[in-house]
Amino acid sequence: MVTLADPLGQVFDSATAEVLAEVLDLHTVEDLLRHYPHRYASQGRDLAEKEPPEGEHVTIIGRVTKADTVRMKSRRGSMLKVVLSTDVQPVDVTFFNAQKVGHVIKPGVRAMFSGTVKYFRGKWSLTHPSYLVLPEPGAGSEDKFLEAGRLRGAGDLAGIARAAHRAGADVDLSVFDRPLIPIYPATRAVESWTIMGCVGAVLDRLDEIDDPLPDDFRAERGSVGLGEALRKIHLPSSREDVAEAEERLRFDEALALQLVLARRRRDNDARVAPVCAPRTGGIAEAFDARLPFDLTDGQLEVAGEISGDLSVAHPMSRLLQGEVGSGKTIVALRAMLQVVDAGHQCALLAPTEVLATQHARSLRAMLGDLATAGELGADENATRLTLLTGSMSVPAKRAAMLEIVSGEAGIVIGTHALIQDNVEFFDLGMVVVDEQHRFGVEQRDRLRSRARPGVSPHLLVMTATPIPRTIAMTVLGDLDVSTLRQLPRGRSPIKSSVVPASQKPGWVARAWERIREEVADGRQAYVVCSRIGDGEKGDGDDAAPGAGTEQTPEQNTVSAVDLHEQLRTELLPDLRVGLLHGRLPADEKDAVMGEFTAGDIDVLVCTTVVEVGVDVPNATVMVIVDADRFGVSQLHQLRGRVGRGAHQGLCILVTQMNPGSPAYTRLSNVASTNDGFELAQLDLATRREGDILGAAQSGTSTTLRLLSLLAHEDVIAAAAEYADRVVSADPNLSAHPGLAGMVSAALDTDRIEYLEKT
Repeated sequence: MVTLADPLGQVFDSATAEVLAEVLDLHTVEDLLRHYPHRYASQGRDLAEKEPPEGEHVTIIGRVTKADTVRMKSRRGSMLKVVLSTDVQPVDVTFFNAQKVGHVIKPGVRAMFSGTVKYFRGKWSLTHPSYLVLPEPGAGSEDKFLEAGRLRGAGDLAGIARAAHRAGADVDLSVFDRPLIPIYPATRAVESWTIMGCVGAVLDRLDEIDDPLPDDFRAERGSVGLGEALRKIHLPSSREDVAEAEERLRFDEALALQLVLARRRRDNDARVAPVCAPRTGGIAEAFDARLPFDLTDGQLEVAGEISGDLSVAHPMSRLLQGEVGSGKTIVALRAMLQVVDAGHQCALLAPTEVLATQHARSLRAMLGDLATAGELGADENATRLTLLTGSMSVPAKRAAMLEIVSGEAGIVIGTHALIQDNVEFFDLGMVVVDEQHRFGVEQRDRLRSRARPGVSPHLLVMTATPIPRTIAMTVLGDLDVSTLRQLPRGRSPIKSSVVPASQKPGWVARAWERIREEVADGRQAYVVCSRIGDGEKGDGDDAAPGAGTEQTPEQNTVSAVDLHEQLRTELLPDLRVGLLHGRLPADEKDAVMGEFTAGDIDVLVCTTVVEVGVDVPNATVMVIVDADRFGVSQLHQLRGRVGRGAHQGLCILVTQMNPGSPAYTRLSNVASTNDGFELAQLDLATRREGDILGAAQSGTSTTLRLLSLLAHEDVIAAAAEYADRVVSADPNLSAHPGLAGMVSAALDTDRIEYLEKT
């Protein structure tokens, strides 16, 4: 007998255990049983109707009456056109690799075929199905028919037959008696059929499992026991069995995460943060009195939520998400001034030097003499705003760090330079992270650790389009959320369109002409490229990670350097065309942005260095070249740079991808809405949740096997309610060893420590 905790080396021979560990990272019996099937092969429907529905999966046993090799017209190679005789009707089957199957699938052969029904010109057929050659009736037992070494077949059916084979025995056809046969995530080194055999051997010897969920709670939810769920997901007798098993195991995944988060929330309540209640007659009140405009209702509501968080001794952990241009920065500034009024410092972390410099410039402009403490003519409530970036000169850095460590600087703005070990704060009370998806968790944690011992600073993270991991953590209850949807008065929604450059080259020419028209009316334009053009794949801060599998080769994309030259000399020679990218010297970047802001540059060719925070109200049109190279969040952020003034904004997404392709469809979805939250859901559906408890911000690597954060919010909510109930009564889970073990099994120590940092 075996238990869930037993190492696989004690269950299987050393060679099998080693390959399972090395290739699939499966080390224990529980690891193996948690490696769930990702689909099931079935016998499908009997061929009881002449015209089965499109997409129906059928399994047919028939005899080949015709097999002709036909050369393909649209591509090289040939296909095998087969006609089967069945009890119901003749069936057409097509194989695209005639040279591989033609010597097996011949007239007179009796075989089993399994595939999906497809219709063409009113007639249905099977295309490239899996197959297994069968013995003739009466030639002996059909349970054992050919030695495994002579097995003839391909695909699922042949693989299942091989898995049913045992050394020294013949192939056993009884495996095909099962209505559903599990197909596992596998590799070339470890096939699905090998995993199926290992799982079957373990289930035959598995001891009874102690269920971590109490009987009464399972009964309340109508859930099956853990042991039953594991057996049903691997060896189901029906689709209902699969659904029951998945429901239970999906809840286990949600509960394991929610138990960790519930314990973390409880621990967070025990942490001490500086109390920063609003102060009468302070800098925050003075700033509000100088505002030349009224805040929107949404800004006032969110400001109240944040102010309330800052007024208590527990660290705020809040996500401020708002549409591009919705006024997140001014909300964050008012919160920072409330902290400064309480005698503490604030740090604003920006992802690029361009954005950090822009923030420093715009906040100084908004604060006026309220940001000039220590200077002649400063307001009596003034503080000092200090900028720290990596490219600053050594004397400038030293001066900035002195203002930070002495407490003279109330607001500190910087890039990753703020995270360096030699940067010390006098009394850090609040951390604001702008466009938080551009920073890793460890980077944010290093900045938060700059507070005084025993004190946790308040944390406010901001984003216009939450990336998948942010949405995931939000759904999981890890962050308090404030939302700004209302645009400032006078803003018009941005219009967007997709241009298929290969099919419609004239539309690309029209895009350049549209830029010329906007400039003639006194406006300005951005042209964004996915790479700088020096032959390297990455562009540092300007890297543009693609969001689909159809990325064009790097050499086929347009570089900023090359397009700048082409626009300057050929396409728009009469306009003033500038160039901006992340590898320009800092003073040159600042000079270019200054010229563009002042209106001395008509068209700015750039990379994603302008993705966030850059504010030039006179810019009304943006052309994004090779738009399929950018993610959904990036596209939404980039187009948010136009239409920030009184005039209509236009964004043109140029792509070499063909209409109808997934990448083109993704761009069309982006163009169809300006709702960043809707796009965030699209991003999550496209890129998955990411490793919720790992360093990955998004992608296919995920700790969730059955739980979808988009489709199963009800399961997550139920798990959160139960986790809070348990942790409130038993914080260390000492009275619930089964739940504690479930958490440990689902979440390793490194990930739990990682989550604690977020």
